[in-house]
Amino acid sequence: MPANEGTRTYDAVIVGGGHNGLVAAAYLARAGRSVLVLERLGHTGGAAVSTRPFAGVEARLSRYSYLVSLLPRKIVRDLGLRFRVRGRTISSYTPTERGGRATGLLVGGGERRTREAFARLTGGEHEYAAWERFYGMTSRVAERVFPTLTEPLPGRDELRRRIDDETAWRSLFEEPIGVAVEENFTDDLVRGVVLTDALIGTFADAHDPSLAQNRCFLYHVIGGGTGAWDVPVGGMGALTDALAAAARTAGAVIATGHEAVRVDTDGKTAEVTYRTADGEGVAAARHVLVNASPQELAALMGDPPPEPAEGAQLKVNMLLTRLPRLRDDSVDPREAFAGTFHIAEGYRQLATAHAQAAAGELPAAPPSEIYCHSLTDPTILGPDLARRGYQTLTLFGLHTPARLFARDNDAVREELLKSTLAQLDAHLAEPLADCLATDADGRPCIEAKTPLDLERDLRLPGGNIFHRALSWPYAQESTGRWGVETGHPGVLLCGAGAVRGGGVSGVPGHNAAMAVLES
Repeated sequence: MPANEGTRTYDAVIVGGGHNGLVAAAYLARAGRSVLVLERLGHTGGAAVSTRPFAGVEARLSRYSYLVSLLPRKIVRDLGLRFRVRGRTISSYTPTERGGRATGLLVGGGERRTREAFARLTGGEHEYAAWERFYGMTSRVAERVFPTLTEPLPGRDELRRRIDDETAWRSLFEEPIGVAVEENFTDDLVRGVVLTDALIGTFADAHDPSLAQNRCFLYHVIGGGTGAWDVPVGGMGALTDALAAAARTAGAVIATGHEAVRVDTDGKTAEVTYRTADGEGVAAARHVLVNASPQELAALMGDPPPEPAEGAQLKVNMLLTRLPRLRDDSVDPREAFAGTFHIAEGYRQLATAHAQAAAGELPAAPPSEIYCHSLTDPTILGPDLARRGYQTLTLFGLHTPARLFARDNDAVREELLKSTLAQLDAHLAEPLADCLATDADGRPCIEAKTPLDLERDLRLPGGNIFHRALSWPYAQESTGRWGVETGHPGVLLCGAGAVRGGGVSGVPGHNAAMAVLES
């Protein structure tokens, strides 16, 4: 779609070709609407892409977003997507040292094995029984809450009635999640494993009065109505490629290399000015859907910017020639790394790391967790790498807010990466460095991204992977019927910053499309 060809009119112009924008485009085009998607980059997908980050190495990694839980099967069915996920047989492994002995907690592999693992670590049955009760409660909440994500926003009282469990409502919606963790569990390591779901991309203490940690926890345990986090077959790019194909097949026009720079509206129609390498152009539409952050929306509309957002994570991608051996020789590395491998994430460790970061210091023992996607989906590796036993590792570090990198992003990144990997090495029988593959130029296959890197590369405000703090999944003042409405009629927010946004879900895209079709 060349620039300077005159103003063309569409039923909907979508700003941003990330997964939510593509979901909206596919729904609207399938409903017979004329749709234009403007994407700044030379490709679609946003943060949900698969790339080969290491020169000359045939390994396609989900570079930024990498697990799927919140994507409703309804969207996959409605759009006829050729996309699959695979479950992980192991939920998590957390190494530790007790009585001078390397040990750990393996969750998964069947009820009997998990019960025995809890007993070995804690010396009794209490923690496992508490685990079963607690996650039984969250499963019941998930069954009731997850289906509402693709419906008009329920009211707070309506959602409370649907959950129909006052203990669950108090624990998840009213009191800091730390209260429930401490009421239910006594072992420090078990408490930490539970708390981690409240801290992914969220810089908060277990007892933060804002309850930001509760909202994060809720979104991590309701996915799919079960809370399971699955691996996308073919990498995360398989999803966005399927969505782009569905949108194009339905008739949507997807224009990459087209950066929206301004949106003007009179409340009835709108014009989107965009820039390309060849100049500027204008597209008119009845509806504009912005698949970008609230900050970007404000800039496009000329509105005052919202409160600043801040990310708080370190993302590391690696390729190994083999999985490292563990100090805890009772567990097979292929099982330990198959789920979520927790590092320095005991309850007290998490509290200490948060306090240090809040004081402007890098955590002395940075908490993080690792996923090995290639154990579940070896198709992301070239045939030769798979045959030789290579594996991918993705590390997600917690409690590293963007403010810590402001003085010198490159230097602090290297310092944090070194100390984070040292925490992992403490539980390995061999240094991780000995297992790293090298690329075509002989460099180790490892890359790290700070919040400031994500802000630069993807325009995530402050590097926040959710665009801003996650919202409760119920109607509040000014949230609108679908949670995507803005102060401008005909202009909708369909990115992660919408109500019920965050994660790879497609929910804001679906809901923005429904809002357009209703109108």
